[in-house]
Amino acid sequence: MMLPNSLLQRLASWCPWLLRDERKQPVKVLVTGAAGVVATSDEAEAFRGVNFAVLIGGSPRREGMQRKDLIAKNVPIYQSQASALQQHAAPNCKVLVVANPANTNALVLKEFAPAVPAKNITCLTRLDHNRALGQISEKLGVHVADVRNAIVWGNHSSTQFPDARHATARTQHGEKPVVELVADEKWLKEEFVSVVQQRGEAVIKARKQSSSLSAASAACDHMRDWILGTPKGTWVSMGVYSDGSYGVPEGIFYSFPVTCDKGEWSIVQGLEVDDFARSKMELSANELDEERSMAYEFVSS
Repeated sequence: MMLPNSLLQRLASWCPWLLRDERKQPVKVLVTGAAGVVATSDEAEAFRGVNFAVLIGGSPRREGMQRKDLIAKNVPIYQSQASALQQHAAPNCKVLVVANPANTNALVLKEFAPAVPAKNITCLTRLDHNRALGQISEKLGVHVADVRNAIVWGNHSSTQFPDARHATARTQHGEKPVVELVADEKWLKEEFVSVVQQRGEAVIKARKQSSSLSAASAACDHMRDWILGTPKGTWVSMGVYSDGSYGVPEGIFYSFPVTCDKGEWSIVQGLEVDDFARSKMELSANELDEERSMAYEFVSS
């Protein structure tokens, strides 16, 4: 169950211990089932021979920082990691970029690791996708596992467009379109969209820290579906290198609905996009184009 943002904030004020970890001692983590653990600050050692890379390192956004400041901090980090990936990773290494700005960090990685196929570089929008499913399940009073095929289009930012128009939910009367079950156009276009867009900020306000565990869970979901495949008839949202589908400009990493099979993702084609959705999708694409221009300003030769 996903708590409404307003309730999340009230809980934080009433019972801060519920939402904030007050422990000062280091947390001990036991890793099981792994081939081994290597702790290193050497990028060459970290990337040597890796088949799957989940990149969570980056410079976080701090109070008062503009988007351009954040990009300026992260471009050299991802330029350096791209070089290490290019030189040391396995030839078919699959990469998930988690650190923000995730879409543009992925683009920098792609530009400076040309030996890595563009289809092997993705960025995380599964957290937003999971939040969209959670909001729908809460609205309908069904289990989140009974909701599928929501879409998050665009950037992992406040311009993303959570889209429920193609989603379905299982009920006691069978699987039905979410649009039909909700029967509230205003909620679908306004509250649903804004709550998902602003969820990260609401969590930070309530907990005074980011939703790191939710992001970790989403990263696991992303990699599992990418490697093992999505269930038949189900798609998920992934930030991938645009091929021009749905009129989205090429040359940016953009969140699309995708299906996965045998370690490969494919953008779902043929979905209806109305004028409202188109305007939202274009807004996010324009932001990503601006981020791309900013990133190139800070690239070191």
